[in-house]
Order: sequence, then C-alpha cells, then structure tokens
Amino acid sequence: MLVLRQPYLLYLGDATVKSDCKTAFGLRDWCREAVLAEWSHPAGSVTLDLPRLTPRQAAAKGAGSLIVGVAPTGGSLPEHWLDDLEAALEAGLDVVSGMHTRLTSFPKLVRAAERAGCRLVDVRHTGGTFGVASGKKRAGKRVLTVGTDCALGKKYTALAITRALKNRGLAATFRATGQTGIMIAGEGIPMDATISDFIAGAAEALSPANAPGHFDVIEGQGSLLHPAYAAVTLGLLHGSQPDAIVLCHDPARLTIEEYPDFPIPPLQEVIDYYLKVGSLTNGRIRCIGLSINSSALDEAAWAKYRIELESTLKLPVCDPVRSGVEPLADALVAL
Repeated sequence: MLVLRQPYLLYLGDATVKSDCKTAFGLRDWCREAVLAEWSHPAGSVTLDLPRLTPRQAAAKGAGSLIVGVAPTGGSLPEHWLDDLEAALEAGLDVVSGMHTRLTSFPKLVRAAERAGCRLVDVRHTGGTFGVASGKKRAGKRVLTVGTDCALGKKYTALAITRALKNRGLAATFRATGQTGIMIAGEGIPMDATISDFIAGAAEALSPANAPGHFDVIEGQGSLLHPAYAAVTLGLLHGSQPDAIVLCHDPARLTIEEYPDFPIPPLQEVIDYYLKVGSLTNGRIRCIGLSINSSALDEAAWAKYRIELESTLKLPVCDPVRSGVEPLADALVAL
C-alpha cells in the first residue's frame, strides 16, 4: 500500500489555465485538512486561494510532501520545473507526481532525494507486489463505483458517497485505486500499474476485513465495456467483492470515448452484466443506484432524464454535483 506523507504543499508549476490544475483543485476540494498551502513557478498565474509558502516555509510548518498538482496535455513534466522540485527535496519534502514522466528519470532529482533522504513518488508507476486473490469473503460492507466508460465520475461519486456516509455518523473509508484518488486519500493502490494476475489480490489488500458496519467505498477504474481497459475493471470487481455497485454514466456518450465502433448498451444490460460477472466472488452483489454526469444536460432535460431512468430501472438516480448522493447513501444504509 502506497502511503503519502501529509500535509501537502501543492505545486502549480507555471500553469496559466485552471483546467491544467485539476489535480490540485481536487485535492483542495476533497481533502482540505491534508493541504497546507500552495506554491508555483514565477511564471505561473493560477491560484487555489490558499496560503503561499515556499518549500522551506512549508516544511517548517510540518508539510510532508510537495504534490505536483498540474496535469498538462501529454502528462510530461517540464524540465524548467526541476529546480523547484529540487528545492522541495532539499527542504525535506517528498515529491509526489502523477505524471507519465517519471520523477526518477531525472538524475538531478534522484541525487537530491538521496542527499535529503526523501522520496520521489511516481504515483502512476508504483504498483506494489501482491499475492493472487483468495476469493474468501471478508467482514464489512463494500461498495464499488463502476462505469459505462472511463472518466465520467467514478472517483467523484465514491468520494461523495464516503462523505455522505460520514456525515451520518457512519464508519466509511474511501479506497483509492488511481493516482489522483491516492493523492486525495493519502494512500491506495494504483490498479493500472499492478500486474494483471495480481489485480484481484491487490483489491483484496486494499479493502481488508473490517467491522460489520464499516463501509469501504472503492473507487472504480475503467469499464467492463471498454475494449482496452476492461481487464483492470474485472480484476478490481472480483477482488473488491462488492456488496453493492453504483453505475456511473454520461448520457452524452453513445459509444465508448475514442472507440466509435463500441456502442454503450442499454443501462439495464450494463447493470446485469456487472452483476453477473461480480457474482463470481459475491453472490449477493446488487446495484443500489446510478450516478449520472449530467453536465451536458440543462435542468429541464436532466429532470426528464432522471425521472425516466428511475421509472425504467426502479433505482435511485443522482448527479453528485447537482443533487448530491443522499438516495445512494439511503440505499447503502438499508443493505
């Protein structure tokens, strides 16, 4: 299990567009208690409206890691950021990145980390070593967010459900399976960096046996419908052994994104498919609702769509941004 040192100093590089800093904004919004301050390259103009501290100032206030909060097109780490990252290491901070470019590919940073006794953490490339799955049922309750496609709200939905359960005084833990989720949670397993034979075993390790009333809310990855990424989804589903799934969907997508020859089936078929496959390791698996990314719909169209889905599927339908996830929390409490 990868564990990050908190609290965080969020690095915004030289970003001038807010959308390039979605990782930093996500950390600010979902784990504010773990975020100490922000810092950026002199050429940067984006701000999170947080206190601005240098690495040395942040370290003096107890910071443990500098998080690269920028995700530019292509996922490459610019070389003109290296002096800033070296300064963070010299101040005693771990440097954490979710970029495709590995921090460890820069000898300058490797040497600085060795001198300071700090870590270079490439979240996207830190799949650990896990055993094969046992398939044994574990105590506690588990809910997994699944999807009709990639990048349509599985992480956001899991975070929102976790918060809703905690607000009710219930024990709930968000289990991160991707780089941004791991940064938010402070720990987790990057499932897409785990060897395929051991994904289900990693999912078992991620959500171990727990108290009967405790909820593990597991961040989904990929989609069983995806021609490229279904493998990680399948392993995560089997190893999670979820008691409940929440199907996440974007109604604006009629086909898998960037795969126009792969249409998205009717949602009842998708639900049935997940339940059939998931029943291998949990015969009592059920779908307790849908989380819809309705950003492409106006209010009237969203209301019409939601009512039609609820009538057809006989399940609660939410958009976490527009209306929250209380109906999904109600369904989980009733398990």
